Amino acid sequence: MRKLVMKLVPGAVCFVFALSLATACFANDPFTKLGRGLANTLTGWVEIPKNIYATSTEENVFSGVTLGLAKGAGMTIVRTGAGIYEIATFPFPLPENYKAILEPEYVF
Repeated sequence: MRKLVMKLVPGAVCFVFALSLATACFANDPFTKLGRGLANTLTGWVEIPKNIYATSTEENVFSGVTLGLAKGAGMTIVRTGAGIYEIATFPFPLPENYKAILEPEYVF
């Protein structure tokens, strides 16, 4: 019985340690801001099809192709610019506590 406990204790300690690290990964920190900036810079173009689809389902297909395209093009510029800003300022807590400057934080 003692040997079994001695084998399980190190595994349990490692498991608890891994769980404690997982919660810290979701905290706002410079590297979260950097990752968010990279994601928004690289996926900013996804705003175009996203807004075309959203406008098409809310209104009609013609509005989706025209108005949705215009909204998507504008949001592409905004999201990509916000991503570049977050990459450039990731070491600094701007805005406070490394909060996202866009809502939602990511395009998807």
